[in-house]
Amino acid sequence: MSTASWPPVRALTAAAACAASLLAVCGPAVADGPNGIDDLRGARSAPNENLLDGHGVQFLPRPGLSEPPRISALSWMVTDLGSHRVLAARDAHRPLPPASTLKTLFALTVLPKFAQGEVRTVSSADLAGIAAGSSLAGIKEDMPYRVADLWHGVFLSSGSDAVHALAAMNGGWGKTIDDMQATADRLGARDTTVESADGFDTPGQFSSAYDLSLFGQAGLTNRDFANLAATKRAWLPEDGGADAYGIQNTNRLLVGSHGVAPYDGLIGVKNGYTSHAGNTLVAAARRGGRTLLVTVMNPRSGTGNAVYEEARALLDWGFEAAPRAVGVGVLPAPAPERRAPGTERAAHPAPLTAVRQASAARPAGDRGDVLLWSFSAAGVVALAGMGTALWWRRRQPVGPEGGGPEVRGPEDEGRES
Repeated sequence: MSTASWPPVRALTAAAACAASLLAVCGPAVADGPNGIDDLRGARSAPNENLLDGHGVQFLPRPGLSEPPRISALSWMVTDLGSHRVLAARDAHRPLPPASTLKTLFALTVLPKFAQGEVRTVSSADLAGIAAGSSLAGIKEDMPYRVADLWHGVFLSSGSDAVHALAAMNGGWGKTIDDMQATADRLGARDTTVESADGFDTPGQFSSAYDLSLFGQAGLTNRDFANLAATKRAWLPEDGGADAYGIQNTNRLLVGSHGVAPYDGLIGVKNGYTSHAGNTLVAAARRGGRTLLVTVMNPRSGTGNAVYEEARALLDWGFEAAPRAVGVGVLPAPAPERRAPGTERAAHPAPLTAVRQASAARPAGDRGDVLLWSFSAAGVVALAGMGTALWWRRRQPVGPEGGGPEVRGPEDEGRES
């Protein structure tokens, strides 16, 4: 190496040293207690196997983080939908009868196929085969209903008559069950076996807290689903008239009824009950830019409102724990749905890239620090490079003998000099 090459080497070395020193000083500080909010030495690391496959309560403790409330439900799960982290769960994959919470899967399957303004005149054949004891919305034969009316009957009244009418539009009861099973398989809901489109007790029909959480998460990415799940009251038919009547959502945590106070920030999703399944509930709530999804299956306490109060306790814990909790699993982000031509498109958030997912999994208060540190680091390196280039240029003699500024052709455009 000639001696002429040493000055730039020394300059670049000095610049790199300065940049490294500044990066060390400007790096993100560890704060918030002895371990810091990013320092997981005080918490157990998640093993390679999926904790959600285990039995009992799954939760990774951290200093200063309270444990989930002890509730009586056979199975439950708490998910932060922003990062898809499962914060805690109990027997998440335990197969249990889902009751009317299975109507979330019915909606995911059939809702995209028909425009909300499409009209269906309900026939006696449409309403044939409704099981005795099923909840009904009051759909009448030989009466025209908009598709939106029928969906109000599904979501608010949990009406099997509305489900049957929509299933008839979809090609029949059997085809709809097959379509629902295909949707469950596509979403990765491995615990779900569909035998009845409306969730009524049927031998061999099961789902799980994990699968119902998948359905709730996917549904909330669909604008029509989200609006219906959050609707408290409606007219059936919505256009009114002599035969119209009001219906109210049976989700007590949403509307506040039967001694249950409404939950602040609740945005749906669906409740259910049968004598075999007991009470089931998928509930989502949004506070301060964070959305949590809780699924509760079959509380054993014996009180009539247990499913709502236990969901409330889990939501309260989740909002407190989410900024610091280590996830015990991840709920896969839903793929964009496929809608039939001519139906109104639903709004879907852009899927998270791997980088955004990693950022979302971090506690919210840390992401701004990381971005600020990253931009600061880039600025330091850029300034060091510019200073070195200017210093070296001034050191060179101008002219052919001194190797002055080179002449660049078109192929060199954009290259740093």
